[in-house]
Amino acid sequence: MSHNSSVAHSTKTPYRVTLTDQQGHTWYADEPIEKGGKDTAPNPIQLLLSALGACTTITLEMYANHKGIKLDHVQVDLALNPNSEPEAGQNNIVRKIILTGDFTEDQHKRLLKVAESCPVHKLLTSNIQIQTTLEID
Repeated sequence: MSHNSSVAHSTKTPYRVTLTDQQGHTWYADEPIEKGGKDTAPNPIQLLLSALGACTTITLEMYANHKGIKLDHVQVDLALNPNSEPEAGQNNIVRKIILTGDFTEDQHKRLLKVAESCPVHKLLTSNIQIQTTLEID
């Protein structure tokens, strides 16, 4: 398995999933009570959005550190299709980035461009193919 991989395991609790990776990290997903889950963890869409938020934040911090830009705090608010139901095959992620620090207007514009180059942003805006196999144990 590559460094960018994870394994999902079902549990005895309906819809609660244990997620692990090669580095020994463990995290969870669940569904809200109204969908039959126990609401003990984020749902899969929230996990996807949080991955984009985390990647955006890390990318901005790394760039600011590298360029000596004083970036005190980054907040990334994300929502999937916040205003309406999407058209078939079309979804809209709204990302609002709030930066606190001491930087020029040119640096601010560059930080926006850098945010759009985070690896998760690039992945989500690319043509993704998912290859699935099914094994019976």
